[in-house]
This record gives sequence, C-alpha cells and structure tokens, in this order.
Amino acid sequence: MRKKHIIIYCIALSLLTVSCSKKEEVAENPAGKAEQKIEKPAEASETIASLTEEQIKAVGITMGTIEMKELTSTVKANGTLDVPNNSKATITSLYGGIIKTLTVQVGSVVRKGQVIATIANPEFIRLQEEYLTVNSRITFAEQEYRRQRELFDNDAGAKKNLQSSDAELKTLRTRKASLLRQLQMMGISPGAVNNANMRSGLVITSPINGTVSSISAQIGSYVDVSSPVAEVIDNESIHLDLQIYEKDLPKMKVGQIVHFNLTNNPETEYDAKVFSIGSSFENASKTISVHCNVIGNKEGLIDGMSITGVVSLEKTTTPAVPNDAIVEADGKSYIFVQTNKKPAENHDEEKPNKEMPKENVKMINFEKIEVVKGSSDMGYTAITPVTEIAPDSKIVVKSTFFVNAKLTNAGEQD
Repeated sequence: MRKKHIIIYCIALSLLTVSCSKKEEVAENPAGKAEQKIEKPAEASETIASLTEEQIKAVGITMGTIEMKELTSTVKANGTLDVPNNSKATITSLYGGIIKTLTVQVGSVVRKGQVIATIANPEFIRLQEEYLTVNSRITFAEQEYRRQRELFDNDAGAKKNLQSSDAELKTLRTRKASLLRQLQMMGISPGAVNNANMRSGLVITSPINGTVSSISAQIGSYVDVSSPVAEVIDNESIHLDLQIYEKDLPKMKVGQIVHFNLTNNPETEYDAKVFSIGSSFENASKTISVHCNVIGNKEGLIDGMSITGVVSLEKTTTPAVPNDAIVEADGKSYIFVQTNKKPAENHDEEKPNKEMPKENVKMINFEKIEVVKGSSDMGYTAITPVTEIAPDSKIVVKSTFFVNAKLTNAGEQD
C-alpha cells in the first residue's frame, strides 16, 4: 500500500513540473507560438531632411537656384621645372694649370665675363715670349723682303732669294696671328705684352649670367681642358615641362595659361604660359611634354623641382552652383533641393519621437541629390545631376553641411 502511494506521488510531481514549464513559455510568448527570429529588411538610406523655419533662420541657410555660368574648364597635370641647355654652363679652362684663386662659391650670382678663378702655368709665359720673338723676327723679315725686292727689280738679285724672303715673312705673320688669338683667348691683351709685363697666369670667366650651382676645383688643384671648374645656371630662363596624357592632348594650345604649385610648397602659386607642344611620347609613360615659359614671380624655383599644374582651357557655359552648395559624403557629391516630398515615417510606435514638431510648426523638406562635379572657377562649380532636377528648383547654397548633418542624425535615430 505504501509503495502505491509513492508511485502516485512521483507521477503528480512530474505533471506539476511539466505544467509550470509550459506556463513559463506562455508567459514569454503570449501568443503561444514558437519564438522565431524576425529580421527586419534593410531600409534604404534617408534622402529627405526636414527643418523648421526657425532652424533655417538660426543656422543661416540660404536658398538659390542652379545658374548657368561661364566657367573655365581645366586639365590637371604633373611636371618638372627645367632650365634649357643654352642657359647652363660648365666652366672649364682653355689651358691646363694650377688653381691659384677662386672668387665665387656655390650660390653666388655672377655676370657674364665675371672672373671665377685664376690659374697659373709657366707655359703662359712661353707663349708671350714667343709672341714677342715673332714680332721682332717679322720686323727683320720685312726689311729683308724689301731689300730682296729692290735687288730683284734692279736685276742685281736672284728671284729665288726674293721668294724665300717672301715665304719667311708670310710664315712669321701667320704664326703671329695664331699667337695673338691664343693670348686673347687667355685673356691677355697682345698690345700690353712686353718684356717687363709678361703674365704667369690667366683668368677663367663665366660665359653667362646666372647662379653658381657647383664648384669642382679647389685652390692648388690642377685643371685641364676636360676638368670642369664650376657650373652656372641661369634660373631666369627656367621653364615648365608638363606631362599631358594622350586623351587631353587635343585640348592643349599654344598661349594657354598654367597655374602651378611646387610639390614641397603647395601654398605658393606660380604662373606659366604654353609656348610649345611636344610631338612624341616620353619613354613608356605615354605622356607628351608641353613646354611653358614661367611668367611673373620666379622666386624659389630651381631646376628639377616637381610641380602640380592646372591648365586653363576655353570658357564654357554650364549649369553651376556656389562651391558651398556641394557637400561630400561617402566619396560622392550632393546638393539639397527643396521638395514637397516627405521623409519616410517611423513605424516604431513604442518609441515616441521626442522631436515631433507641434502641429502649428511649418516644416520645409530638402531632398539629397547626387551630382557629378566639373570645373571650378570664381567660386562656382559646374555640376551634372545624376537625377533630373527642374530648372526652377530651389537649392541650398549656404550652410548645406547643417542640412546634411540633420539628415544624418535623423537616419541614426531611425
């Protein structure tokens, strides 16, 4: 009998446990249905922003329209600064010798004909000595020729002697002319050469105006005709070589203005003017060199510097908006157009919207429209809307970033 009571007690306890478990499931799921994970479909990003008139006034939002503006289209290109070879000089000595003095240093500004260095060589004295000797021999040869001419004219001398004296005189005169030119090239005035005024050295001068870019020699070193003493560059002749891609080449014309900045100094802008367009590709880069004269300010420009340039092309009339009317988001450009469309409603009724305006507050809606930017000029940027916009549509032209921020905040709350 006792065993029977224990069995009944165990069955009742099991039923009670099952019953309690079901009640807990019903409490968690009042509908009595099996719990299922419901995924809401991804909502499209909001494109309508709503603002009150007070908000628009407070942040200074200004309205305008898409205007037809005459803008200058541009082509961007990279390039380098270059000084033509006829404005560079490697200064060498016409004769070998020992450097006695150097009168310049790197960075010195020199004029054409200015002394760069002086060199010494005993050979210079020998040339002056030979010049004086030849001069004396010419005087004697002229006298001998006149004497032989008189003898021959009076049938008292042989013609052979006259011819010999004539040949000797011509040879001496040729040698004198050669020595005279050598002395002039050495910077020695032949008329100033005499026994008491023979120079043991000569000067090396700059052949162009410019700035000393390097000095290879030093005092006491030996230089010959193949040894450079210094290099001079005339940066006043500096020009710009732009590398233009094949697709942009038809847009390039002689006379176009180029605005460029140095890669290491983007704050300063310089100007140049196209004077020549290349006719062949540069190596494997598939670009064509467009040569431009730098005009105006050239301060700080050095041969070999890298630049970024913008070439101004012809003016075209195109739809444009003020630069402040465009906002950038997610790598794209947008403008805001006033619209009668309303923002998407929030169906989450359990979360009351604290920002719902009162019934008497007027809301103004703006639609976010993607645009493709074109050239910029005089504070305006050409645009091409991705979707059609009515010609008389009002757009936000100032404080556009506030409208975009309002739209972004609304999307986060949703």
